[in-house]
Amino acid sequence: MTASITRAPQAEAAEPAAFTGLDRQGTLVFVGLMLGMFVASLSQTIVGPAMPRIVAELGGVEHYSWIATAAMLVSAVAVPIVGKLSDLYGRRWFYLGGLAVFMIGSVLAGLAQGFWFLVFARAVQGLGMGTLMPLSQTIIGDIIPPRQRGKYQGIMGAVFGVTSVVGPLLGGTITDNFGWRWLFYLPLPLGVVAFGFILRFLPLPAAGQHGKVDLLGMITLTPGLVVGLLATTWGGNDYAWGSPVIIGMYAVAAAFLIAFVVIETKVPEPLLPMHLLLRPIVALSVAASFAIAVAMFGAIIYIPVYAQGVMGVSATNSGAILIPLSVAMILTSIVVGLLITRLGTYKIFLVLGGAVLVGGYLLLANLQYGDSQWHLTLAMIVIGLGLGLCMQVFTLVVQNVVPRRELGIATAAIQFFRNLGSTIGTAVLGTVMTSQMGTAIQNQISALPAEQLAALQQGGGDLDATGLEAAVLDPAALEQLPAFLVDPIRMGMSEAMHVVFLTAVPFVVLAFVLSLFVKQVPLRETVESAEDMAADSDKQLGPAADGALAGERAAGSVPVTGEIRTIHPHADGQDGAEPAR
Repeated sequence: MTASITRAPQAEAAEPAAFTGLDRQGTLVFVGLMLGMFVASLSQTIVGPAMPRIVAELGGVEHYSWIATAAMLVSAVAVPIVGKLSDLYGRRWFYLGGLAVFMIGSVLAGLAQGFWFLVFARAVQGLGMGTLMPLSQTIIGDIIPPRQRGKYQGIMGAVFGVTSVVGPLLGGTITDNFGWRWLFYLPLPLGVVAFGFILRFLPLPAAGQHGKVDLLGMITLTPGLVVGLLATTWGGNDYAWGSPVIIGMYAVAAAFLIAFVVIETKVPEPLLPMHLLLRPIVALSVAASFAIAVAMFGAIIYIPVYAQGVMGVSATNSGAILIPLSVAMILTSIVVGLLITRLGTYKIFLVLGGAVLVGGYLLLANLQYGDSQWHLTLAMIVIGLGLGLCMQVFTLVVQNVVPRRELGIATAAIQFFRNLGSTIGTAVLGTVMTSQMGTAIQNQISALPAEQLAALQQGGGDLDATGLEAAVLDPAALEQLPAFLVDPIRMGMSEAMHVVFLTAVPFVVLAFVLSLFVKQVPLRETVESAEDMAADSDKQLGPAADGALAGERAAGSVPVTGEIRTIHPHADGQDGAEPAR
């Protein structure tokens, strides 16, 4: 004897209400998230102009890069761990904890009396940043459905653009007038306000799942990432790429990461679910985000170098050289977000953004010595338009096709691979620059007329490549050289930077090609996916009913009529499949 189980009433009860916009409480939560992201992002850009002053006071010039590297490493490791833990135990307290840790790190950095203590404080800040960045976007996914999320994520994207403009300008001004320590104290009031808003107005319930924490995954992922990223950062700078140290570090990192992948296929609650990364839309979006991060940081880091070394822009003014790129990215990001919400489609923006990025980098790679600053400005505007068209959209694409129980780790995966892209891109392009610059400058000097070369040798001129490379970015050193050397040095720098920008072109081409294959899936009108609603319905029925239903379905005796059957988005290989009712 068999019994029929009808599930329609439970499904009807679980049907979520349509989103009609953020109320006052939701708006205040959004403001709190924006403030949290702003202070975290600002801390990455505001310190740059003060770095020479900091190492002059605290020492450690030979380990200059560690002030940035410490925060970067810890943030990269924290992103996937925090993303998964927030899926298991809820996001509210993790976000508040991350904000508190970030502010503690800021206070410690401002109080630092020694170089390595400052590095430690920056690592503490990095832990906070690795929590705030992914969870801000994840919480937006918790409270706003994908169809309406575009305009809000457009604003979030604009936050990064604003800090890239405001940070360097504020950094130089505050350092000159109040001292570099105030750079770390400045974000604290905003952080306190953000903390209050989230604490008071974000009543997210704890996550419904409480699985076992993947400790083995953490133990293998953390050293694998740290050692691998350190090798990438040191390679070509502290050690040659082919040195035993770098090769050994990569071997150790590979061993840990292979062990991590094996573990993730066996544990019940993997830190980074492999099935998630194997879904076509997620895999394509993650890979494209990685490639775009390489290109983005290639522009942000090396355009000011080009402006100083080739065009002779002062170090003070080079902080503002990226304003056209940032403004273009800010405005485009906001407009694209509004259009996605209005039209309900995103693929056109991904494809268009990739194509525009390719065009922008080709303009950048074809700059020549003697071109006016308007040529550089045009290239930056085009790159900014491309970044604004697609960078934030990939996060929306991924969030739209994953169930809510995996929203945190899916969002963290995008952020994680962006971090990898920025780290690897900065290191690789930096190696290309240093390897090309000495040869290019020497070739230009060798092409000087014989009488000038003779005069240089008679005057005791130093043709050492290292000295000339240092002089190209140091106006005081450049003034000490004979006037006829200035143009050859700048021309050599231009040739080297041409190769740097050309190296980034394949990455933007890759992002464009990948975007062509990203499937257009209808944006949900509700926060919960069909998979989430099915899971809620199963909980309401209880384990006994579910067991009876499963057994009778296997026997073929349960009628389909009246039963809600859900097609899981990844069950048939089609991302975002609509539920059959």
